[in-house]
Amino acid sequence: MSFAYPIIRQAGPSDINQMTYLLEELFSIEEDFTFNESAQRQGLLMMLDDNEKRCIMVAASGDQIIGMCSAQLLVSTAEGGMAALIEDMFVAKSYRGQGIAKRLLLSIEKWAYKKKAKRMQLLADRNNINALDFYKKQKWAATQLICLRKNQERN
Repeated sequence: MSFAYPIIRQAGPSDINQMTYLLEELFSIEEDFTFNESAQRQGLLMMLDDNEKRCIMVAASGDQIIGMCSAQLLVSTAEGGMAALIEDMFVAKSYRGQGIAKRLLLSIEKWAYKKKAKRMQLLADRNNINALDFYKKQKWAATQLICLRKNQERN
């Protein structure tokens, strides 16, 4: 198998199948999420539906999507402006350690900067030491906040 140096680019609808597989691998290591193919496809479609407020960047090696990172804008009253919520940062296991994750994260940070986000934030699994070390090396800082969640009850 030949290796093509991965390019970082904005995702499109034709990438959904491969991004879905990456999300399946990501969710397999996270305790808070369970993979549901139809739900993840729907979420990806929604992310791609609004390029002004949402972005998915992918790392592509030839025709293969080997990594992804997404962001969406929301209003921060604390900042008095936009904030970017970063999610789904993932690189396929066999491609790690090559700087791909750093390039993906930088591309999302650049997108957020262009959108005038005053702050970026992300959630990371507290047990994923490799991810936490990676974010620390990229100059992301932990806060005193914790994430709480509640699923909407359906009537």
